[in-house]
Amino acid sequence: MTSIRLGTRGSPLALVQAGMVRDALIAAHGIAVEIVVIRTTGDKVQDRPLAEIGGKALWTKELDRALLDREIDCAVHSMKDVETIRPAEIAIAAMLERADVRDRIIGATSVAELPHGATVGTSSPRRAAQLLRLRPDLEIVGFRGNVDTRLAKLAAGEADATLLAAAGLNRLGRPDIGTAIPLDVMLPAPAQGAVGIEVRADDDTERALFAPLDHAPTHARVLAERALLAALHADCHSPVAALAGVDGSIRAELFTEDGSEHVVGAGSDPAALAHDLLTRAPDTVRRLFAA
Repeated sequence: MTSIRLGTRGSPLALVQAGMVRDALIAAHGIAVEIVVIRTTGDKVQDRPLAEIGGKALWTKELDRALLDREIDCAVHSMKDVETIRPAEIAIAAMLERADVRDRIIGATSVAELPHGATVGTSSPRRAAQLLRLRPDLEIVGFRGNVDTRLAKLAAGEADATLLAAAGLNRLGRPDIGTAIPLDVMLPAPAQGAVGIEVRADDDTERALFAPLDHAPTHARVLAERALLAALHADCHSPVAALAGVDGSIRAELFTEDGSEHVVGAGSDPAALAHDLLTRAPDTVRRLFAA
């Protein structure tokens, strides 16, 4: 194979991540790489939360179609945005080394330092629940869009603060924006900070092509976090935070939407951990997860 068509969303961050994969492919194989931008429904619809308009599939369905129709040879995704159950015809061929998994707060030096009753912009059920658990006085307002869009909304006074993934800010060359929130204060979303590459499941040539790009520790940890999501039957409405460690142990926390109730746990087996969390969770939490 002398060239490859790499599919991606068109946001600035998605293009940076696609460029990372392109550069790695060129370094590994010396082949030509064409970046093909696929506009997704999630990019088109910016005025409503994802959970109201179809969930994470809005980031992937157009890329899935292009991949299966052979318009592209692979698709690059932020793994945080990839739905847990994927089509059998598509496989994750590789994951790049994971970046900083933490969230950053912009508009204050910490969650604790936010003024009483401050408004925080986020459309993430997980972030909203975590914030309200820490600070029930806060008001959550919906924020969607790419990094620049959300920062512009913040600058326009639509909220007092917002949260963004540290990995995305770093990749966009903005490591100085915001303050990282410690992991013992807020666990990240499952798979946060990881970039994955998907190919057609029956294409052994493509799988072999991407093998040198795979960071095995990242791949194993992200798959464990995704397995936990699957065992929880979590979807875009489910406020869940989880992080797998290098030792194979997963820390996880489930919340109600308003953060008033939650359950925490840890374990090395995703299915067993999910069972433990759901068994101990109050009904108000359990109804958001168990099928």
